[in-house]
Amino acid sequence: MADPKDSPAVQSLLREQAAQRSRSQKGELDKALEDTFPASDPVSASTTSIPTGRADPGEAARVLQADEESSSDPADRSLRRDAGQVRQAASQVAKDGARAARAEARSFWADVEATVRENPLTAVGIVAGLAYLWGATR
Repeated sequence: MADPKDSPAVQSLLREQAAQRSRSQKGELDKALEDTFPASDPVSASTTSIPTGRADPGEAARVLQADEESSSDPADRSLRRDAGQVRQAASQVAKDGARAARAEARSFWADVEATVRENPLTAVGIVAGLAYLWGATR
């Protein structure tokens, strides 16, 4: 069996790669970056113009408290405290809304399951009709 490294295609590929290497002499930084990143991961830098805040809630609370303590104006402190209370109230409303939506979805699904159990042939007929319509439109 012939050695795969002796094939003309492999030899041609090796010559082409050597020629490409000699044509593009890269600097040390380019070589280092090329060695550390895969070819499918281009080097890019991204910055945002909007601050993202703190990821750690405890640290965020500490920084917020430090900001409140550094403010000497009582009206400013009162405004910050009120804003914090509004933020907490809005967060609670959103959580309650999500909880209610989940409960409503569970209740709807339970009703569907009960209807299917009571009338299985009707459910099969409805599904067959929907499948036919879906297949006819594809």
